[in-house]
Amino acid sequence: METFNCTIVGPSGSIYDAPIKSITLPGEEGEFTVLARHASLLTLLTYGIIEVDDGQKKMSIVIDSGYAKVSENGIDVLVEGAVAIEGSNENEISKALEDAKILLHDAGASNMMMASVEAKIEASAKQHLAW
Repeated sequence: METFNCTIVGPSGSIYDAPIKSITLPGEEGEFTVLARHASLLTLLTYGIIEVDDGQKKMSIVIDSGYAKVSENGIDVLVEGAVAIEGSNENEISKALEDAKILLHDAGASNMMMASVEAKIEASAKQHLAW
């Protein structure tokens, strides 16, 4: 599968900047996936999880809102708030999960949406620890 450039930036700077195979985003109209050579678009993002796949591993980033600009050569994502679900041990992952839950709560996520996102976060965290 072909790669394309991905840049994700938050208020405190760069969160991710590397070639990827795919990215799944929480769009205002629903979740969508972008692959190489995707049609150009500019869209609003809502709270949820960005899932980045570089072909070797996957990374999950919980966001509260933002914008995505897709071009044929890559994607640029600007987010208001973000928590990367990463770490080398259970304590780091647990801390990231708590931070992500606070971010979602502050964004006004409904209880049903919170439960859905929390389930995805926890599944992603378990997968991350398996690496």
